[in-house]
Amino acid sequence: MKILLTGSTGQVGYELARSLQGVGEVVALDRQQMDLADLDQVRRVIRTVQPNMIVNPAAYTAVDKAESEPALAFRVNAEAPALMAEEARLLGASMVHYSTDYVFDGSAAAPRVEDDATGPLNVYGASKLAGEQAIAAAGIPHLIFRTSWVYGMRGKNFLLTMLRLARERDELRVVADQFGAPTWSRTIADVTAQVLAQAHAGGREWWVQNRGVYHLTAQGQTSWYDFTRAILAEAGIDCRVLPITSAEYPVPARRPEYSVLSCERLMTRFSHLPEWQQALQLCMR
Repeated sequence: MKILLTGSTGQVGYELARSLQGVGEVVALDRQQMDLADLDQVRRVIRTVQPNMIVNPAAYTAVDKAESEPALAFRVNAEAPALMAEEARLLGASMVHYSTDYVFDGSAAAPRVEDDATGPLNVYGASKLAGEQAIAAAGIPHLIFRTSWVYGMRGKNFLLTMLRLARERDELRVVADQFGAPTWSRTIADVTAQVLAQAHAGGREWWVQNRGVYHLTAQGQTSWYDFTRAILAEAGIDCRVLPITSAEYPVPARRPEYSVLSCERLMTRFSHLPEWQQALQLCMR
């Protein structure tokens, strides 16, 4: 099986390039080789590679900047995946795509399940939801993994930012009224590889039974404030962390207050998922 992997230098893409090696022949492309903002290039690359499967972790992820660049966010997060799905349909290929907890509005009091009504609060979430819908509409064998609060030891993410700031400052003020599940990029990649190995063994019938949307996050929940405290404790950094409200840290894009996702569907069918504290410890070690 030939797998076309986008965004190979990103947080999730880098880990997928490693995890997918045992699943098939991986053609891992970075932004220079396949820029999702260039739709003609996307089409040209897919037709050249002729993959059996497209795995697409690449995305426009600058949540606040998307408010002032909606056209670019939608091109990368919606139009490009729609084009990939259409090309996959022409090739008879399957597709794996990654989405976000930000497709929900954060008003629920319990973890969201895959079939709950969506309602993104910002441009980023709306663009990711549009990408999901385009892939589903193409009618191809597909998996959409919604994840949340992704971090790792490379790229730009909350964990690396907090480590840097804590070494520069005596005190950090961190939002304490938004709740979610921090998810290690390697967890996402390893679970994806497990699921795709099952798909490869199961053939066409597997896709008929299992295609669709799944939530893929670490288990449990926390706030950005408590996540920060856990990061600094694991790193052994002595820095005071003060809780603040979202109103005290205004940003261009609204965030959901409660964006915990239920992963029961994925865990029942495919794979165990770790507690967020356990994954954080493994990541930082």
